Amino acid sequence: MGYLTENHRCPRGIFSRITDALSTLVIGALIGAVFYVAMVEKPVMSVTMAAAALGAVLAAGVRQAISGRPS
Repeated sequence: MGYLTENHRCPRGIFSRITDALSTLVIGALIGAVFYVAMVEKPVMSVTMAAAALGAVLAAGVRQAISGRPS
């Protein structure tokens, strides 16, 4: 198979990829929920969950844009 090149990258395992994706989603959800709760005087649980979901989707999109490949 020959020598490794300068730009060689070993493939990452499935556990590492799942952990990275889940941590991104959890952090995005927390940021979205905290942002909404900080902005509103009396937060509603359903809107808080929607803000968390939006935060998770945005974090996943930013992660995909930065890495240049789908997660």
